[in-house]
Amino acid sequence: MSIRDLSAHPFTHLDSSGQARMVDVTEKQPTVRSATAAGFVACGPTVIAALRDGSTPKGDVLAVARIAGIQGAKKCADLLPLAHVIGVHGAAVDLVIENTGVRVTATVRTADRTGVEMEALTAVSVAALAVVDMVKGLDKSVWIENVRLITKTGGKSGDWHRPNE
Repeated sequence: MSIRDLSAHPFTHLDSSGQARMVDVTEKQPTVRSATAAGFVACGPTVIAALRDGSTPKGDVLAVARIAGIQGAKKCADLLPLAHVIGVHGAAVDLVIENTGVRVTATVRTADRTGVEMEALTAVSVAALAVVDMVKGLDKSVWIENVRLITKTGGKSGDWHRPNE
């Protein structure tokens, strides 16, 4: 099947000629929706020690990353060309220092026509990037891993939870 033969398996983000398009959600009714995503910034012992004792040269890493993640959720549609501009009505970004890095979790909520999964994933990704930016002077080998959707609620497709999380 060619991409132009869309009658059998239509792609939601392609028009009848195979061109990218934004799905029209105008007729959908707003509903309460939420999504939680998580990720991890792997860090060595030097970075972990500096995070725990507050001696990172650039300042409060977790506070900066938290705000960066919230801002990332609100800017998602600016980054992803086919994402809808939606109201981000709530965004919480939590960062926990663990023995091998920083666990990042973000929950985003809305009452809108489409979900906030991408906003939650963007929040985690941007918060993780902020951690890397804040500690790279101490250790350039830090890395981001395992960014994933954990749960989503609401909308036509209903609730979803990642198994074993």
